[in-house]
Amino acid sequence: MPAARGRRAGGRASEGRVQFARRATGRQERGEEDPGPCPGGGMAVAAARGSGAGRMAMSLAAAAAATRGSGPARRRLEAEAAEAEAPVVQYAGGRGRRAQRLFAWGFAFSGALGLPSFALPRPGASPRRLQPVPYRLRFHPDPKISSVACGYGFTLLASSTRDVTKVWGMGLNKDSQLGFQQSRQHRDRGYEYVLEPSPVALPLERPQESRVLQVSCGRAHSLVLTDGEGVFSMGNNSYGQCGREVVENEVYRESHVVHRIRGLDEQVVQVVCGQDHSLFLTKSGAVYSCGWGADGQTGLGHLRVTSVPSRLRGDIAGVRIVQLASYGDSCLAVSADGHLFGWGNSEYLQLAAVTESTQVKEPRHLPFSAVVGKVKQAACGGTGNMVLNDQGDVFVWGYGILGKGPTLLETPTPEMIPPILFGRTDRNPDIRVAQVRCGLSHFAAITNKGQLFVWGKNVRGCLGIGRMEDQYFPWRVTLAGEPVDVACGVDHMVTMAQSFI
Repeated sequence: MPAARGRRAGGRASEGRVQFARRATGRQERGEEDPGPCPGGGMAVAAARGSGAGRMAMSLAAAAAATRGSGPARRRLEAEAAEAEAPVVQYAGGRGRRAQRLFAWGFAFSGALGLPSFALPRPGASPRRLQPVPYRLRFHPDPKISSVACGYGFTLLASSTRDVTKVWGMGLNKDSQLGFQQSRQHRDRGYEYVLEPSPVALPLERPQESRVLQVSCGRAHSLVLTDGEGVFSMGNNSYGQCGREVVENEVYRESHVVHRIRGLDEQVVQVVCGQDHSLFLTKSGAVYSCGWGADGQTGLGHLRVTSVPSRLRGDIAGVRIVQLASYGDSCLAVSADGHLFGWGNSEYLQLAAVTESTQVKEPRHLPFSAVVGKVKQAACGGTGNMVLNDQGDVFVWGYGILGKGPTLLETPTPEMIPPILFGRTDRNPDIRVAQVRCGLSHFAAITNKGQLFVWGKNVRGCLGIGRMEDQYFPWRVTLAGEPVDVACGVDHMVTMAQSFI
């Protein structure tokens, strides 16, 4: 901080003058003659004039000469000199702004971490394939990221400002899921791998007025939600997941297509990418979907491909939905009154509580209220699901490493992860989990105290815990900041955080 640097600089100058004065005092005590000018170009007293530190050095020298080696006086002078030499540190006060920070970890070679030196190191350095602990991602200038999303080997970042550039992408881009990223060598060609955060061009009609509210990533497609210009999609559309007509033999490599989705009757407030399908939540609480439906993940009552966003019915007809979740081929929805609904793939017991079928074609109410209570948030992975209730408790079910140790690998009904594993004890009874997220085979939770916990399959170091073994219980991730949101992919994670001070 400028004030601190200035005081430290003054401290260093003062240190030299005080040391010179102390040497002069020692010579007087020993009866030696003064050698003359100090190194600064004059006598110690003269060199020190005009500065507070210099006046202090002058007074110390004068006092030392007057006391002629008196024990208590000498000790007092030495204490004052030591205090003058101590550095002065100024901390941010209550009005100080906490800076935003981004951290990424996991598999680095795809470019999804946005750290080009890992894949293309400087001469003499070795490439870094994996990053098993959080690594700070720096932007110049700081764009104030407000939304992050991790796809299958790529990442999207978005800012809600009114700057012309609002979205950045990095990582795998073979299906143009990051838009057309122009090559620097050949302007008519595009990059298939983007190693650092690069702007994603959107065909906005009012680029300096519109804001991007949220981004979401699937296996090879992306969705961008704006405040006034609807939803944009890009990437692979083989199954209609981008909300446009499927074109036979369409080439997605180096594609310039960024599609503005039509057919949504009202304002969209949340977008969600599954593996190869898309979900849209409107302001009134209605749900629309499009894309691959072979496991019932579109929830439209059939198993066909759908390229036009269509409204879901089933058990959510007339119900106001407030949150959607999907990442693989299973889907969850939370209603305004805290009930849970699900549809899609159930091969891993995700929906076994209501059916023995492995493909659920339309939304079904999941009777978990007696166990879970009022659901606040849901997260959906590839084989396991997770919900957060209004008491800050976390429940998991499905198949895989669910967070309750190696003995629980599958369950059709939710089981609560002991709150003590997130830090709640008799001495800290106020700790609650505030957010939950799922990757394809791992889980994450953020507490109200700003602590990030992870567990599950540690694919290529995606848990960020500094080792490569799978994690069977929630484990706290060490970050140089307080996490406020986290995005989970297949083999990497990205976290938005705030500096501590």
